[in-house]
Amino acid sequence: MSLEIKDLEKIQSTFQQAHLDYQLELVDGKITIMGLSDYLSEEIIARLITFLNMWVLPRRIGRVTGSSAGFRLPDGNLRGPDVSFVSASRLQNSPRSFAQLLPDLMVEVKSSTDRIKPIVEKIHRFLELGTTVGILIDPDRQTLTIYRTTNSEAIELTDTDILTIPELFPGWELPINELWPPVFEDNQTE
Repeated sequence: MSLEIKDLEKIQSTFQQAHLDYQLELVDGKITIMGLSDYLSEEIIARLITFLNMWVLPRRIGRVTGSSAGFRLPDGNLRGPDVSFVSASRLQNSPRSFAQLLPDLMVEVKSSTDRIKPIVEKIHRFLELGTTVGILIDPDRQTLTIYRTTNSEAIELTDTDILTIPELFPGWELPINELWPPVFEDNQTE
């Protein structure tokens, strides 16, 4: 049985009342249940959203959202990347429903239980449908891989590199090592 987004919307309100910590995606007519992220992955997501918003909000160039923002894709799927950006020219007002467009930027952060191949497939699908830039952040390897529709070759960045996305954020720079959460030393005084 192949489900559609309207079916998921009916199921979602009931499901999420009983299972508040889970999100649902509709992929190729099947419901995919998305569980909680590990703490490290979620902190990286929060840090990236913060860094992007610090650039995007003062310039009023678009909207940054987290994984709970659903996108109705042209292929009939409903997906929610870990981090998304949509330019203001494409989304002047935030809808009170799932966005019926593709994000300009979508980011996936590998959690401790994720496998790389399905994440890369999700990124490639967004790019095939029209997303400009897709990013995979792998905390295990401390790498960030950039995928673009304009370049078939992925670019992998490490701690010594700086992330730039000039096609969406001209002038914005983020040192990759800023994505990794700090380690706090024991500062107790005697």
